[in-house]
Amino acid sequence: MHTTIKNALSITSRISSSGQPAAGEFIQISEQCYQAIINLAMPDSTTALAEEGAIVTTLGMTYVHVPVPFDAPDQTHLAQFFNIMKAFSTHKVWVHCALNYRASAFLYLYLRIVEHKPVLEAKRALLTEWLPNETWASFIKDSESLLLPE
Repeated sequence: MHTTIKNALSITSRISSSGQPAAGEFIQISEQCYQAIINLAMPDSTTALAEEGAIVTTLGMTYVHVPVPFDAPDQTHLAQFFNIMKAFSTHKVWVHCALNYRASAFLYLYLRIVEHKPVLEAKRALLTEWLPNETWASFIKDSESLLLPE
């Protein structure tokens, strides 16, 4: 994946993530045949695009916004995200937030909990440049504890 989109990661053949794409970068995403954009950033984020939904849908992709407060992610947000990912399980999906912190954490948990991927495989979703703060480290650990013993 050749892109200038901030912190972009190609995770699987149908899932990628990034920080906030610029308006024109959604064209690159659509040209790569992505069918859905899931935005986990807050609408008042400094990098948010007020017209993002219109840009994405004009390009023929589906747009879903699940605002996740960076300082207060909870299981309701995660469950909503899991349901959306399940609904798009046969589609190419691009998940983003402001910097790809929320997106990479949620995708890691999706791969572990929903798709039952081994830790090392799921960790491909985590942005290596990010060291989760206490809030996110706890959220990830608590969410992983929901995994049933294999």
